[in-house]
Amino acid sequence: MSKVLIIGAGGVGSVVAHKCALNSNVFTEIMLASRTKAKCDKIAAEIKEMHGVSIETAQVDADIVAETVLLIKRFQPKMLINVALPYQDLTLMEACLETGIHYLDTANYEPKDVAKFEYSWQWAYQERFKEAGLMALLGCGFDPGVTQVYTAYANKHHFDEMHYLDIIDCNAGDHGKAFATNFNPEINIREITQPGRYWENGEWVEIPAMSIHKPIDYPGIGPKESYVLYHEELESLVKNFPTLKRARFWMTFGQAYITHLNVLENVGMTSIHPIKFQGMDVIPLEFLKAVLPAPDSLGENYSGQTSIGCQIKGIHNGEEKTYYVWNNCDHAECYREVRAQAVSYTTGVPAMIGAMLMLTNQEWLKPGVYNVEELNPDPFMDLLNRHGLPWNERVNVELPHEYPA
Repeated sequence: MSKVLIIGAGGVGSVVAHKCALNSNVFTEIMLASRTKAKCDKIAAEIKEMHGVSIETAQVDADIVAETVLLIKRFQPKMLINVALPYQDLTLMEACLETGIHYLDTANYEPKDVAKFEYSWQWAYQERFKEAGLMALLGCGFDPGVTQVYTAYANKHHFDEMHYLDIIDCNAGDHGKAFATNFNPEINIREITQPGRYWENGEWVEIPAMSIHKPIDYPGIGPKESYVLYHEELESLVKNFPTLKRARFWMTFGQAYITHLNVLENVGMTSIHPIKFQGMDVIPLEFLKAVLPAPDSLGENYSGQTSIGCQIKGIHNGEEKTYYVWNNCDHAECYREVRAQAVSYTTGVPAMIGAMLMLTNQEWLKPGVYNVEELNPDPFMDLLNRHGLPWNERVNVELPHEYPA
């Protein structure tokens, strides 16, 4: 039915390629491209061996619009799935506009030299994509992504007004490493070490990094210490659901992880500012990334589960109501299916689903730039159940948060 170009051959890119190959009735031709073609070739060989599907591979520098344009013109896909680095979102959006194809990513744009991420740069493309008759779907991973679909589903089916939203994200897995990040170390560490932020009463409240925390009980896992940090989906959710009085994002971290991170930060290894070393400019965080285990190397022998969901309180039919929707994902099962750990899987599967809906469901393909909660959540929720990320829900249960009287 459609050709698709996937750019990025890390852990998430591998999952997207595997899942597209497993749905070859929709993704009839697949190309996987990255700066290092050998990584693409390795993934392609795995896909051929495991699923009997052949995919094409290519080398491309996604920082250079002209290179991506040439590749798109050669392969002629209908859409591009961007699972490269967030620094490359804008160049890849430019390439899509120049060649007339649709765009999807899993994380919002972030300048390489400033630890800041927000949607303003990508939202600014709204009119250009609309005028070109093209769609750009932003942040279609799990968080961001599925958490916004969950929120839209809750708003549609369970609430007249949503007032309080807490997104909770737990990785209770064990990869056996002393210290490693489950997705790109550069992005992960930049995200965690920045001041926290949450929405309350119409404004952003900024807090010192990791300063608000408490144990939260996760289904099938148990209580895990969880920390408030700023996460990009909050920006679009409070814009698109203005009845929200408070919106927060919580993520679990083990004490060993925090201890390692504190030491690295204290000695300057998390800095994004270059230093002189033997006559060369070296960015400490980039060097740290080079010595840490690659996220796509963690899958084998990874045990345990992730649990990610939305806990919401609001009003329905004049009465207070609570709603909790979540997914638990098993690391070992993910590895058996697509040779990946669950953090990559939970990001890659929704990217495939978003692309599938854009290619097959007219309701999910409209010109302009959109976050996933702006579209009908029902078909996405259905496909989550069918493609490896089944969801659960609880209605009117006590939630582990304080609410104003």
